[in-house]
Amino acid sequence: MSKRAVLWIAFLVVHVGVSILGWVMPNEPMGDVYRVYEPWSGAFLNGGWFTELDSATGQEMRTEVGFVGITESWVYPQLALLPMLAAWAFAWAVSYTPAWAIMVGLVDAAAFAVLVGRGRSTGRNAAAWFWLAFVALMGPVALYRLDAITVPLGILGCLWLVRRPWLGSILLAVATWIKVWPAALLAAAVIAVRRRSAVIGGAVAVSVVTLGAVVLAGGAAHAFGFVGDQTGRGLQVESPVSTFYLWDLMLGGPSRVYYNPDLLTFEVLGPYVDPVIDAMTPLLVIAVVSIALLGAYKAWRGATFVTLFPPLALALVTAFVAFNKVGSPQYMVWLVVPLVVGLVIDRRCWWKPALLGLVIALATQIIYPMTYFDLLVAMPFPVVVITVRNLLLVVLTVWSVLLLARVRTRRSVGRTAPVPVG
Repeated sequence: MSKRAVLWIAFLVVHVGVSILGWVMPNEPMGDVYRVYEPWSGAFLNGGWFTELDSATGQEMRTEVGFVGITESWVYPQLALLPMLAAWAFAWAVSYTPAWAIMVGLVDAAAFAVLVGRGRSTGRNAAAWFWLAFVALMGPVALYRLDAITVPLGILGCLWLVRRPWLGSILLAVATWIKVWPAALLAAAVIAVRRRSAVIGGAVAVSVVTLGAVVLAGGAAHAFGFVGDQTGRGLQVESPVSTFYLWDLMLGGPSRVYYNPDLLTFEVLGPYVDPVIDAMTPLLVIAVVSIALLGAYKAWRGATFVTLFPPLALALVTAFVAFNKVGSPQYMVWLVVPLVVGLVIDRRCWWKPALLGLVIALATQIIYPMTYFDLLVAMPFPVVVITVRNLLLVVLTVWSVLLLARVRTRRSVGRTAPVPVG
């Protein structure tokens, strides 16, 4: 049996297995799909109303949801509706939640096919195995979240940046308008890719079309509502900065965890929490801008794409996670894209951070969904696990910044080396 055939069998086993786990593991890790994705998208198909059956009475219930991102501000950019709506193409045969898993599996399969190719590249095969292992260790939130769509788009976009920069940029821009984090990949691309005009042009084209559609639909006032929703959030319990409050709560201090019904998240309260909340967004901006400036300096000095882009992308992405005051479990899947690209280009250098990424994925699944309610009351085991997980995130951030700082440069740049394809 060929290596490619084994990889595809593993792909099927992992995706089917993890999809099923969403139904049997505690805390309903697929809950976001039927609690919010289904009503939001269903309302767009039914004039702003979502219809469902009452499980107790069997009667139809109609709820006015409106048009998120158009008639009201939304926590996500407007293109987040596309995968939510796409899942309905399969919902007629099953139901919305398994339809979501099917859709994610198909998008993953498209990216996996491009990544593996003919199965002859050791680097690409290693990257494919890493991706599958990450999904398996991360568990259901690796598939049953909106972020699951941005990962394959990010992988495709990054793999095509050198030879098809317009297409690569368009895919990264679409991913950014689904969930903001791929903006880190776009920023790294603008800095590291020599054909910057193509990268910028693709991103601008997607943004203009998206905003034009929103304005024509009457949603101009809410076009950037997701920005305000993010900056106004509190400290989510899983974020790295919240670790201090969890330890304070575990040791009997005044900190506590409370539920935010507007955002459907658990957040922390405690000493000086408001100043910390206010400081986190500026700290995130400072970290990201500093890393981008270091990358820009390396590019100016003549660093090539293959040496500059992977550490720059990983540094920006890990900074987005480490300095983020939200820190939802699914944010960890963001690590997949730069680590996959790093393994494709230089697996000998990148296997150690990739292994670190797998440990982070496993620790995240232990936290959510396996011990989440214990975490909310600051039981020692999950607090220790999330502390280790968050420390590893910091280690990965520092490693990527140090690697970026050590990138070799040359004043006179020739033709940018392409990403190996096998």
